[in-house]
Amino acid sequence: MDKRILSIDVLRGLTIFFMIVVNSPGSWSNVYAPLLHAKWHGCTPTDLVFPFFLFIVGVSMYFSFLKYKKEFRAQWIQKVIKRTALIFLVGLLLNWFPFFNTHISNLRIFGVLQRIALAFGGAGLLIILFRRQNLLILISALILLAYWGLLYAFGGEAPYALETNLCTQIDFWLLGENHIYKGFGIPFDPEGLASSLPGIAHVIIGYFIGLTIHTNAENKQKLLYKLASIGILLVALGQLWDNYFPINKPLWTSSYVLYTIGLATLLLTALTYVLDIRKWISWAYPFRVFGLNPLVSYVLSILIIKVSIYIIKIDGTSLYGWLYTNVFINVIDPKFGSFLQAFSLATLVWVFAWLLYRKGKVIKL
Repeated sequence: MDKRILSIDVLRGLTIFFMIVVNSPGSWSNVYAPLLHAKWHGCTPTDLVFPFFLFIVGVSMYFSFLKYKKEFRAQWIQKVIKRTALIFLVGLLLNWFPFFNTHISNLRIFGVLQRIALAFGGAGLLIILFRRQNLLILISALILLAYWGLLYAFGGEAPYALETNLCTQIDFWLLGENHIYKGFGIPFDPEGLASSLPGIAHVIIGYFIGLTIHTNAENKQKLLYKLASIGILLVALGQLWDNYFPINKPLWTSSYVLYTIGLATLLLTALTYVLDIRKWISWAYPFRVFGLNPLVSYVLSILIIKVSIYIIKIDGTSLYGWLYTNVFINVIDPKFGSFLQAFSLATLVWVFAWLLYRKGKVIKL
């Protein structure tokens, strides 16, 4: 993508930094409320992190696809499919690691990287196959409306409840209980197959934000006005739709898509003003570092957590648990210690990303 657009790089880096922090507290029993997901309906600051990253995947896709030529459509489709498969496979292996800890018969199939892969792949193929902007907008709208209609029609008396929603039913039927996330108390996967459908529209809308940035690059004031207008409109539509199709991250509802993309667009508007217009860039250096290698930084953070939990033991306790109990819990209060442990992990991963940044190396998944 265009490395001159600092706001995009920084937003990408910000989302990866917070993805690491919210996923790795020292103890899940001691976490500040804003760093927790909403229990079901609703949206906390933490519920914005993943959709912001999926949004920036779409924005970046626009700049990447500028290289696309119609006569090389087959090769471009092949590249999208290969990258989709690679990201999905890495996510699957990450679920399995360390391989001695989980039998393949109990392996969770989906996850964060798998959601990114499916959303990227589905959106990429649609954009390549249907280049007309109006048609892509129509397809995105139909995806979001169809998802709403399907959940409403086949979810019984409580179509958006944890136990009865269509996504729970489809994933259970396709994958079986043993291959589904159980963190909600029942087999339900917040990154499952069915709820990946609106993720495709999520990325396509991000793609159009990238188009807006590119076509208005020479007139920054006009760009700010357009981005802010789109952001406000999407937030308003998301909140309006929330009355009928609740904003819900685990279901990745259509209202959630519009609401979070709207907020992401507004944040990108602010970053565009601060970084690309006012040139206040010194504060953003740490996030530019993360922004160059976002996915590999995320993968490394998960590997470090799993190694410190399942492989390295101290006095019969996992290294991760030992660090919290013997080091971080003693800092001011347990919640701050829990946050500090997560921040320390993010800092460790940042050092790795910084070494890559210094050499200008990008590890693409």
